[in-house]
Amino acid sequence: MTLLAIVLGTLCAGIGSVWLAAALSFGVLARYTQHMLSLSAGALLATAFMHLLPEAFESGAEPHDLFPILLVGLVFFFLLDKAELWHHGHEHGESGHQHGTQHHDDAHHDHDDHEAHGHAHGNHQHAPVTGSWAVLAGDSVHCFGDGVLIASAFMADLRLGAIAAIAVLAHEVPHHMGDLMVLRAGASNKRMALVKVSLAGAVTTLGGLVGFWLVAQLEDALPYFLVVASASFMYVALADLIPQLQKRLSAAQTAAQIAWLLAGVGLVTAVSALAHGGH
Repeated sequence: MTLLAIVLGTLCAGIGSVWLAAALSFGVLARYTQHMLSLSAGALLATAFMHLLPEAFESGAEPHDLFPILLVGLVFFFLLDKAELWHHGHEHGESGHQHGTQHHDDAHHDHDDHEAHGHAHGNHQHAPVTGSWAVLAGDSVHCFGDGVLIASAFMADLRLGAIAAIAVLAHEVPHHMGDLMVLRAGASNKRMALVKVSLAGAVTTLGGLVGFWLVAQLEDALPYFLVVASASFMYVALADLIPQLQKRLSAAQTAAQIAWLLAGVGLVTAVSALAHGGH
């Protein structure tokens, strides 16, 4: 039952996020992209603080052991982001990186999108060959890690796994939007771009299967996996998503932004209640 839940959860998070990103990038939902950023930030913070961390601390592990893991996790994701930015600037020049950063303010992406926008806008001649495959490779690695985190949550509790899958889906949407932009810059076929990014998203399920075996073998380490997962969600929300929302807006726009962020919190709470009832 747990393995089936992991497969279904990772498929929904990995591929579902790609299709939603396509709807926001190419479809009639494009004007709601800023709202999706607020929703994602709220969902990630709620998942980390209301579910993953409490589950880890209630496992019996010592807080003095878990808090250093949380700190190390946050620093690790910060350094990972820095490494990707450095690699991007090294490969494509400072001008391409600056253009990608400027587009970052209006576009909607996660970690690998710093590289994605540089490929898409910094040098169109090279984007079809190197940019697309580099982004897909990075996306696949990222999705594999998401799968391991989802599996860790499902191994702790089916309700927690469902919440983690929803949170991963939410935070992967901006990420995949950047990927689709890169592939669209290299070819005019939207369908092929969607297929390629969907295949990368499907790697989430592979990560879930590996995570199922890994966590099953290291059951005592489960609280630490949950803390690392919470560090990932907290970093993405606070370092990537919320800074994009810190703009001077009208009162109505600010109210809408706050409402969508609270909706993200409410979504996680509702999923938790439904999953808990079913569980």
